[in-house]
Amino acid sequence: MTSRIASLDAYRNSARKMTGPHGDIAWWMRGSGRPLLLIHGFPTCSFDWFRIWPDLCQAGFNPIALDMLGFGLSDKPAYHRYDLMQQADLQVQLLGELDIEACDIIAHDYGVSVAQELLARQKRGRLPFRIGSIVFLNGGLFPEQHRARLIQRVLNSPLGSVISGLLSRDRFGSSFASVFGPNSRPDAQELDDFWSLLEHKGGHRIGHKLIRYIEDRKRHKSRWVGALSENGARQILINGTLDPVSGGHLADYYEAQLPAAQVIRLDHVGHYPQWEDPEAVASAVLAFLK
Repeated sequence: MTSRIASLDAYRNSARKMTGPHGDIAWWMRGSGRPLLLIHGFPTCSFDWFRIWPDLCQAGFNPIALDMLGFGLSDKPAYHRYDLMQQADLQVQLLGELDIEACDIIAHDYGVSVAQELLARQKRGRLPFRIGSIVFLNGGLFPEQHRARLIQRVLNSPLGSVISGLLSRDRFGSSFASVFGPNSRPDAQELDDFWSLLEHKGGHRIGHKLIRYIEDRKRHKSRWVGALSENGARQILINGTLDPVSGGHLADYYEAQLPAAQVIRLDHVGHYPQWEDPEAVASAVLAFLK
């Protein structure tokens, strides 16, 4: 497999639009094979998947992804109360509009909670499509294992709105790069690209609203952790162990809680394995899904 150089222009120009209940949602469909829903993390967007899209398409999958409300190229209403349940509803809406009855999922970071909600609905017979297999990347599957960074803790405090107002490209770059592996951190141009998507439509000013997902995870812990078992879907965790937020400690805990589930540890990368080593992630994903 060959890693592709991500192009922000190609990402922007290939976006489609869906009208959601709270604004326009940008989305992508890259192939024509087996549907594969990709659910991105915080504070980034579906651009995170750009480097593995080609290999997934080449292998016969149809990657489908949207920028959730408040992220990337989607609308970012300043006074909205962002909620993970609503983000799950958007995934359901998109697949419904595409008349997709079954799919597999890859979820990362913030997106793992959205995927857990979809699994919870499937477990209760309330999901209008069927999830066959699910791949989790680094994310807070268990709230007690999420080791929030300083900026996340401050954003989730009474000072959150002030910090959002002070966020700059340099502050973002320093904090963002710190969750990558030491030998796979984004370069200056990549940080510029991530920042341009973050600040699009004022997204860099609503971090204190989006960060409420931490409280959502605590509120829905029983439902979402419970959804990891007996949900009707095969699952695997692919984990960048150098991640200080949801790295090796999360993989160990996941394995202890779900001994029948599969775990693949990538010991050379951090929180964004699909960006840091797209070849390894695509290879592991395809081996599992096939």
